[in-house]
This record gives sequence, structure tokens and C-alpha cells, in this order.
Amino acid sequence: MRPVVIGSAAVALLAASIVPSSATADGEPPPDKIVIDVVGVNGSGCPAGTASVTVSPDNTAFTVTYSNYQAQVGVGAKPTDFRKNCQLSLNVHVPQGFTYAVAKADYRGFAHLEKGAAGLERANYYFQGMSQTTFVNHHFTGPLHDNWQTSDTTDIDSVVYAPCGAVRYLNINTELRVDAGTSDTTRTTSFLAMDSTDGSISTLYHFAWKQCPR
Repeated sequence: MRPVVIGSAAVALLAASIVPSSATADGEPPPDKIVIDVVGVNGSGCPAGTASVTVSPDNTAFTVTYSNYQAQVGVGAKPTDFRKNCQLSLNVHVPQGFTYAVAKADYRGFAHLEKGAAGLERANYYFQGMSQTTFVNHHFTGPLHDNWQTSDTTDIDSVVYAPCGAVRYLNINTELRVDAGTSDTTRTTSFLAMDSTDGSISTLYHFAWKQCPR
């Protein structure tokens, strides 16, 4: 995957808006390069400089990578560490004559949850000036010590595309939570991270394409 030039930080993705009336379903991706600019980033899970975005060479997906996105409770954790979030605004530059949606989002990370503890990963997506979508929630239950992966998938008939000919920033909200439950927080630590063995996590977003009416 080739890197996308961004500002101080970057991260992730979906869609929502007006479906082009004369667009053809299941269109091929545009041949030209897609560029994603991060116009805003805010949240305890993505401090400046800890997230980046790359676009696949075939323009069918893009990946967000984090290096400091972890919620935790117990030994060594601050009271506010049980919840981490990241709110991103992305300007997706698509070739003229095309529009896009995100049909699927794959999240990956690592979890260590003691017996009695629980974790939550959730996300929602919306275009600038439009109503937020409902959060999609994924739950984890301890004991758990393993890599994890979740997917948010939209049925093809329900995929919503960005409006043709308009600039609307794509807003993505993600969140991690850890609940200590009945675990002993005086002796143990439970955490949920968007992270991988190399210290970064990749979140893959899959584009759906349509051609705009001429």
C-alpha cells in the first residue's frame, strides 16, 4: 500500500449521504489515485502523530494505523484510562465523475481481559452536516488474551454514497472501553488495544464505487 500524505495525524472511515440517481451499481474503482487529507483529529486514543492512513494501489480500500490507542483498568491505569476514543474528519479526494461509500470496516487489535472484566469496541460514521449513524458495538468478555478482529458490514442495498459534486468531510468516531467488572484491579490489569505485534494497528476500510451521472 502506498502512503497518503497527511498532516500531523490521521485515521479512519465510512460513508453516508445521497445515492447518485443514475449511478451504476457495483462500479469498478476509478483508475486514478485517491488522496485522503486529515482535516481534524481529536481524542484520547489518537494523540497527534500517532495515526496514519494508506490507500491500496487498486483504490478498493484504505488502512488506518494507530500506535497509541489502548483502554485499560487496574494496576498502572489512570481513572480516565478505561475509555479511549478517536474522532477523525477526512477529506477523501476522488477522481471526477465518481463517488464512494464504505461498505465494510475491519478492526484489529489485542486484548488482555482478566476473568470478570469486559471490553467494548464501537464505531460510527457520517458525512459533514448530516446526522450521525448508530454506533456498531462489539463486545469482549474475559478471560481473554489474544488478538481480536471485528467487522462492520453494510448490506449492499443499504450502502449510502457521498453526494456527487460536493465536498463533505467523512467523520469517523471510534471508541474502546474496558469494564473491570469483578476482576481484582488492585493486582491485575485488563486492556483493549487497537494494536498489533509490531506496535501499530491496522483498520481496513473497503470502498464501494459508483459513477456519477453526466
